[in-house]
Amino acid sequence: MSINGGVAVKLVNLTKYYGKFLAVDHLNLEIYDREIFGFLGPNGAGKSTTLLMITTVLRPSEGTAYVYGVDIRKDPDRVRQMVGIAFQDPKLYWVHTPYEILYWHARVCGYSSSEARQVVKEVLTRFDMWEARRKRAFELSGGMRKRVEIAKVFIQRPRLAIFDEPTAQIDVSGKHMIWEMIKELRDEGSTIILATNELYEADVLSDRVGIIYKGRIAALGTPQELKDTIPGGDVLEIDLDRPPSDEVVRRIEAEPEIVEVRRMNQRIRMYLNRVEEVLPRILAMLMESGYRVKRVDMREPTLDDVFLHYTGVKLVKEE
Repeated sequence: MSINGGVAVKLVNLTKYYGKFLAVDHLNLEIYDREIFGFLGPNGAGKSTTLLMITTVLRPSEGTAYVYGVDIRKDPDRVRQMVGIAFQDPKLYWVHTPYEILYWHARVCGYSSSEARQVVKEVLTRFDMWEARRKRAFELSGGMRKRVEIAKVFIQRPRLAIFDEPTAQIDVSGKHMIWEMIKELRDEGSTIILATNELYEADVLSDRVGIIYKGRIAALGTPQELKDTIPGGDVLEIDLDRPPSDEVVRRIEAEPEIVEVRRMNQRIRMYLNRVEEVLPRILAMLMESGYRVKRVDMREPTLDDVFLHYTGVKLVKEE
């Protein structure tokens, strides 16, 4: 698959050790020109470390990466000219204002003085921060500081734009605004790498998703392709008043349309076909066995189901 026929980023055995700890484990991956590629995984999975190597902030322990054909090891200066990154934690001087930070960034990116003033006003207005442009960074909320960090990328409009947890600390309306701006940036010619642990964000934004876990790519494909790899076309979850017995699980597994059964404390999750036919039989069996059914949920697979299927753990923690 190729979005626009070219490879924007190529990882070749990209590896990073911190002492003896293997943070990124020999990644091999191609990210296509003008696609939004989602890195989906929990904190500590290796997302940020991978991005910092691509942007030449960190040097790989082994392997390398190419950004539009340029080796990050051999020519890091050329790579940095093509790449812009919004860090997970905003990198702001606390005594500076959003206007000062973005104006300086615009000038570094090559804008003239008048052009810089114009583009900074446009971006701050779009981010609903024009009225707050003279506040010091230490006076801003966490969400507003995050907006300033992200705004740097939209000032630069780089060939490769990287967003590390772009909507962390951002309110719902702000998230949707940022998502639309990321799509617009892609449509104008940028390749986007989006690192996130938010399932919905990865689903709605990404052309393709790479699920990363313990420094490795566990699964790769479009969101729908990944969901389609889940055994069974439906997901059925039943909450009981107590944990199900081994005998009950075996009886459920014996149903012909059941593909997989997972037991999670007092919850049973089933991947199956024709849920509307199977559900009445399972409910009848549970009640005959003396269980009280507290909740029934039927749905299509999500990226969290994909993550669980390939890693054995849930990305979204149970409440």
